[in-house]
Amino acid sequence: MHVIDNIPVWGEPDEATLAQIKRCARDELVAAAALMADAHKGYSQPIGGVIAYRDAVSPSGVGYDIACGIKGVRTMLRAADLRPHIATIMDNIARAVVFGVGQRSGLNVDHPLFDDPTWQDIPELGILKDLARQQLGTVGSGNHFVDVLADEADSIWVVCHFGSRGLGHKTATGFLNLAANRSFFDRAPGEQVDQRPTLIATTTDLGQSYVQAMRLAGRYAYAGRDAVVDQVLRLLGTHAVDEVHNHHNFAWSEQHNGEQLWVVRKGATPAFPGQRGIVGGSMGDITAVIEGVDGPEAEQALYSTVHGAGRIMSRTQAAGKRKWLPDPRTGKKVPTIVAPGAVSAEMMHEWLRREGVELRGGGLDESPHVYRRLPDVLHAHARTIKVVHTLRPLGVAMAGAEVIDPYKD
Repeated sequence: MHVIDNIPVWGEPDEATLAQIKRCARDELVAAAALMADAHKGYSQPIGGVIAYRDAVSPSGVGYDIACGIKGVRTMLRAADLRPHIATIMDNIARAVVFGVGQRSGLNVDHPLFDDPTWQDIPELGILKDLARQQLGTVGSGNHFVDVLADEADSIWVVCHFGSRGLGHKTATGFLNLAANRSFFDRAPGEQVDQRPTLIATTTDLGQSYVQAMRLAGRYAYAGRDAVVDQVLRLLGTHAVDEVHNHHNFAWSEQHNGEQLWVVRKGATPAFPGQRGIVGGSMGDITAVIEGVDGPEAEQALYSTVHGAGRIMSRTQAAGKRKWLPDPRTGKKVPTIVAPGAVSAEMMHEWLRREGVELRGGGLDESPHVYRRLPDVLHAHARTIKVVHTLRPLGVAMAGAEVIDPYKD
């Protein structure tokens, strides 16, 4: 760890990411900031950036995928028993779990969160309730996944990564509109990557409403990940014997250095002493169950750590430039590569063959080549966390490369 302009920084971020966290930290309401080892530039706040505010919260900092996070469960199954059947297992998962943008789930999950009074307290959320019901238990696109992995003892884990789906996106957009004196459902002009974070005072009615809505989206994300993991466990004919579950896009009210602060973690995992979390790498890398440890460096990190390996190549750099062009066979417009990127299908699949990973879906922009290695970023945080379990992927299911989603990170 090194300190740059009073900001503790882990790893070796690029200049654009450093400039962004410095810009965030200049606000007079900021009490502290930190940058994790997996950091890269994001909308208004770096992904991997942690900002602690006095009496304010940032809906742009939390981001569009409110409460994006990871759930992992250990099962009684053994990897040796599953490996010979992993292709069939991944076929079944890819058929059963709903991936993609704007998709509806067929699970018909009836959950107590739909009785939460917040749906009535904030009328705009009430309008979104039917959409939320329909999408509960869908995974989305981009770097969101459902994985089957094995730990160091050969035990099988099921892990999924996604957030609050359309509810979270529309909630974030709505409150960014309200903060700019527009109506909740107005068509938003869209955030610029380099704009400063939008802040809402938590002492105002608007701030209290945002916190209430964000927490509802958090419950929704937990419920969605629960539903997907349960669905996969049923497919495998097993049950969970251990569970780790956390958000990594959220704002928490926490005490640091004797002050009660709002800590916005955008792509960062809470890691208080003794608190377990789960961190994903890439489709061809490990996943880790971690636990926070105490110490001066952990305190400087605002008891936070990485949420993943960290992107080092943009989607366009990786997959190339695409345009919607007619398919010669069907005439239907499909995304077509018109300028190749740095990663080829052969490169991606060779990596997965070498690691023994069975992939369903996934695009070149999610290839292992576009991410740092997770062991490296975990090593950078060695004084703030310990690795409890190392999970190696047997099978990975993601949305297909044809899915286009502007807010999929």
